[in-house]
Amino acid sequence: MTTSEQTEAPVPATDEQLEQEGDIAADYLEALLDIADIDGDLAMDVRAGRAYVSVEADAAGPIARLAEPETVRALQELTRLAVQNSTGRFSRLILDVGGSRDARQRELEVLVDRAIARIDEGSTQASLPAMSSYERKLIHDIAADRGYASESFGEGADRHPVIRRA
Repeated sequence: MTTSEQTEAPVPATDEQLEQEGDIAADYLEALLDIADIDGDLAMDVRAGRAYVSVEADAAGPIARLAEPETVRALQELTRLAVQNSTGRFSRLILDVGGSRDARQRELEVLVDRAIARIDEGSTQASLPAMSSYERKLIHDIAADRGYASESFGEGADRHPVIRRA
């Protein structure tokens, strides 16, 4: 690999490629749900340069077991691998199961509000727990919406957001 190949940023996927990712992901998830005998409706969307796939079903049914955060993360990674294997491109696909992403968004908003309260009480900054890059991005967006600055520190699984006054 040449030096120029190492420093080139990946080319963003087109909306058509992202729609293709969503279709491949939906087919993969449909097969998994059939194997597990779990009913669920699939919805696909493209936004912010990512394919979003949602599995929607009655939250009281068997889908509730799949909506656990660790299970959603594992299913998302398996689905991404299936998409990458089919397309030959890196996928930034986001999977939501039974509204789990909305629930996590609300949890992250509470974390940011608690961090801001610590800052308002005199702390210069507030560190949050380690989390995925997607969740850190949400934290940065929430903090910015509330008029605060944030950045991520640490490496690998220990990478975490830190919030401070803007």
